[in-house]
Amino acid sequence: MTILAVLRHAKSDWGIAGLADFDRPLNDRGRKAARRIGRELKRRKIRFDQVLASPALRVRETLDGLVEGYGKALDVRFEESIYDARPETLFHLVRTLSGEVHAPLMVGHNPGLHELVLSLAGEDDAVRPKIAAKFPTAALALITLPVGRWDEVEPGTGEIRELIVPRELD
Repeated sequence: MTILAVLRHAKSDWGIAGLADFDRPLNDRGRKAARRIGRELKRRKIRFDQVLASPALRVRETLDGLVEGYGKALDVRFEESIYDARPETLFHLVRTLSGEVHAPLMVGHNPGLHELVLSLAGEDDAVRPKIAAKFPTAALALITLPVGRWDEVEPGTGEIRELIVPRELD
């Protein structure tokens, strides 16, 4: 069994006129949610040995808040291809992970991440209906995959083991 963690960036600030999408920061609610998710990951003793992340500012700030709440630095590799990625691109990144990576976290954007999570989960996955319409900001999905190597991952074979949503942690 292999586990992939997928995290959507926290809530971003749309109030700055003329700012490029790539450069949008988090708003106050987003910064709070990122720290809350970090604390929850620490509480549940969830660990990652590599983070693949979009280089967009809101993702970087999400990771800063996550680390603040988690209390431990993460090994982050920024991947340009995650920004504005189609699910096929994200799926390819998963399948090409090194065999040395056992607990990866992918951090990025919708709709790509949402579609990736849905494509990995089996049709009969009990959690799938909960996110079928929306993968919320700062939500983290832990997906169990029935393979020993990343290049063996196939669509529809995973199970969403956990879905952590900040607003449900209050």
